[in-house]
Amino acid sequence: MKIKHIIFTLLFSISGFLLHGQSLDDAKSWYLEGRYAEALPVFQSEYLNDADNAALNQWIGVSLLQTGKILEAERYLIFASQKKIPESFIYLGELYAKLYRFEDAEEAFAKYQRANRRNEEALEKLAGKREGADKLRRTTNRTEDIQIIDSLVLPKTGFLTAYNLSLSSGSLMAVNDFFKNLTASDKTLFMNERQDKIYYSQGDTDSGDDLFTMDKLLDSFGNEKKLSESINMDGDQAYPFMMSDGLTIYFASTGHQSLGGYDLYVSRYHIASDAYLTPNQLNMPFNSPFNDYMMAIDEEKGIGWFASDRFQPDDSVCIYTFIPNVQVTLIESDDSAYLSRRARIASIAETWKENSDYTSLRALAQQKTISRHENRGDFLFIINDKTTYHHLSDFKSSRARSLFSQALGLESQLKVLNEELSGKRDQYAGGNSANDTLDRSILTLEKETESLFLEIERLQWQARNEEIGTIFN
Repeated sequence: MKIKHIIFTLLFSISGFLLHGQSLDDAKSWYLEGRYAEALPVFQSEYLNDADNAALNQWIGVSLLQTGKILEAERYLIFASQKKIPESFIYLGELYAKLYRFEDAEEAFAKYQRANRRNEEALEKLAGKREGADKLRRTTNRTEDIQIIDSLVLPKTGFLTAYNLSLSSGSLMAVNDFFKNLTASDKTLFMNERQDKIYYSQGDTDSGDDLFTMDKLLDSFGNEKKLSESINMDGDQAYPFMMSDGLTIYFASTGHQSLGGYDLYVSRYHIASDAYLTPNQLNMPFNSPFNDYMMAIDEEKGIGWFASDRFQPDDSVCIYTFIPNVQVTLIESDDSAYLSRRARIASIAETWKENSDYTSLRALAQQKTISRHENRGDFLFIINDKTTYHHLSDFKSSRARSLFSQALGLESQLKVLNEELSGKRDQYAGGNSANDTLDRSILTLEKETESLFLEIERLQWQARNEEIGTIFN
């Protein structure tokens, strides 16, 4: 017991030392400015010596609520409400709404209304909170009937390890793993199966994050394009995932009238207008008043994943594994408590169908896919959505094999020319721009590489068509 007392004393002393110079008045100022994360530790330090202070409980409760620590906030706000602090009721109502306890939320709102019946500013504030709670209630009534077969809580820094996509579904990676020169980011990048197109987010604190795409040009990515304004509207857009059709995109956004934080949306590219259609917000339980993001659907496995930080510690996120519906099916029930539980994902077992066994699907979801670099094939040549060749012996058609062999030979020549062209461009950049011979040499090489590239594409196209004709005839 003495050792525990000594440890507690040391921790208390250290916390007091770290907060030295940060007074309660400072914390109150930060609180009024909405800087809750900064104010919270000062309030908590004061609380150790004055736990019965109603105002302090109020400030801690609101700070916890506004920084996403919903479950921790409740006891402080209840204490403040029992001491009749009027402001506690509106925040307690907001808290209950985020827990899908709508009757409790309305009871708290009513108490706030009675305490502020002659305060127009307070009543206007209440109207906004009630509108948010009503929106959540209405959205709960449109909860989708999905089967969530597994959940896994992981550190936010490594949550992508739960997404075991098939090669046919493309790949996900941290955006910093692709763009090495970027500052640290928790955002992700999607690369399609052919590895010739990427989708990612970028921006800054002033303009927000938008979604972009790039194409592979020879041996590098370029031709950056910003996705259409129908997607890149207000708020931040991030965590893209493109379905294998190359048209349907899932992404997360803090705009588009989200329920709170990031919400999940889906849109589809319209070829005629060269733009994406107005995004549709996914139903609950995919979305919530918390951050919900990184939707990915593996059509080959018949499995989907999405991430949510609802009711999780600051550094953690829960990855839910589910069976995608062929078409959207809503839960039909008059039991509001049941709908709330399903919307909140109070229990994944409650989403399961009777007499269903998900053991094999769980194993499939956890099955790691061999990367292209680990495949150890001689090359990667996609025949169609279901067939990919790695060796010349894979070809069934001798003519297709011959055509593809020619393409491989030209690829070797193209590599040599590209290296030579790169060297001459370096010479040009180094100050030899006045050399007419070098200028002509660069222009000639550029024409040769372009011609070779087009010929390779033509041979590959012919080889693919010949092979498909042999396979299906």
